Amino acid sequence: MTILITGIHGFVGSGFTEAFHDHYLIYGLDILAPDKTGVIKTFLWSDMNKNKLPEVDVIIHLAGKAHDTRNTSDAKSYFEINTGLTQKIFDKFISSNAGKFIFFSSVKAAADKVDGDFLTEDVIPAPVGPYGESKIKAEEYILDKIRENPEKFTGKRVYILRPCMIHGPGNKGNLNLLYRIAKTGMPWPLGSFENKRSFTSFDNLAFIIDKLIASDVESGIYNFCDDSPLSTNELIKLMACSVGKKAHILKTNKRFISYCAKLGDILHLPLNSLRLQKLTENYVVSNDKIKKALKIDSLPLTSREGMIKTLNSFRND
Repeated sequence: MTILITGIHGFVGSGFTEAFHDHYLIYGLDILAPDKTGVIKTFLWSDMNKNKLPEVDVIIHLAGKAHDTRNTSDAKSYFEINTGLTQKIFDKFISSNAGKFIFFSSVKAAADKVDGDFLTEDVIPAPVGPYGESKIKAEEYILDKIRENPEKFTGKRVYILRPCMIHGPGNKGNLNLLYRIAKTGMPWPLGSFENKRSFTSFDNLAFIIDKLIASDVESGIYNFCDDSPLSTNELIKLMACSVGKKAHILKTNKRFISYCAKLGDILHLPLNSLRLQKLTENYVVSNDKIKKALKIDSLPLTSREGMIKTLNSFRND
């Protein structure tokens, strides 16, 4: 079976290459095309316009512009990349012989905040900001195309995945920033914020994608995350344990922390309002729909096992 992975040089694309190259024939599509172990050939986006892409069985669309918590990115670029590239590769899928299209959207396309106990696929999308808005526009394009010409999708499967934050070896971003703080032994000042948050460990993600490729699962929108959430305070404790230190969690006044975050917005400091929200909000997501579709009761790794594996990999960075 042959697979085309867009954004193959990114964190998730590189992980899929390592996880799948012994089982599938893999091609890549990216803005750069260096040789990559496990990949037959990586094509440039301009090659698609020249009809140079090979026929494949499955397209996994990962390429996109990540959420910028510093708010320094031009809003237009999110739509050019997250929406525009999705439109191009989905049109290619429609006209190709590929049987499955797996699009990586985001839970942020559905909701910036979770109202109630947890987020399900039934929520009416209400993204906030260009990242989530560009992702939902991409979703809408896919769904509109299917509604307009259902006959073109006979025998095809289309999966729109909304993962929570994906982590694993090679992961960068907020998780890595937190780890560096824990590694210094500095006290964690946000202990007064009690929260629960869903995460996605890479091993569980690869397990699900492999199942979607190999099984005949109904097309649709699916949330994805580990089976149980973790709090930021739990994360800090796991990180401290990973580096052989004791966690020092301070319950600093919430109003003072919020003031510091607003100051960070102005001075472009590591702690700003958006990052504070991501670190302290409740954002619990249900993965019941995808598990029922795959007829499984639980994912291979628990939330703690997956996080510990990721944190242990940071020790070599």
